[in-house]
Amino acid sequence: MSLQEQFAQAQIDSKNLPERPDNMTLLKIYALYKQGANGDVTGERPGFTDMVGRAKYDAWAGLQGTSQEDAMQQYVDLIEELKDA
Repeated sequence: MSLQEQFAQAQIDSKNLPERPDNMTLLKIYALYKQGANGDVTGERPGFTDMVGRAKYDAWAGLQGTSQEDAMQQYVDLIEELKDA
């Protein structure tokens, strides 16, 4: 199975995890997904009143410079880890 196929399967699996991950793990999942799918962060950082959007943006920005392939692999590995938890 190619990395693209594993990434797509992990996206599906992420919706059916045995239990909801904590917020920090959810941010990591989001950031790895966005980096794997889109590459480096784009757009402006959300304003102070949008705390959730800001946290997501900051998590994604924290992966700046990580290759899409590396992010995809980390995403797949993290989802696999959470499935087995």
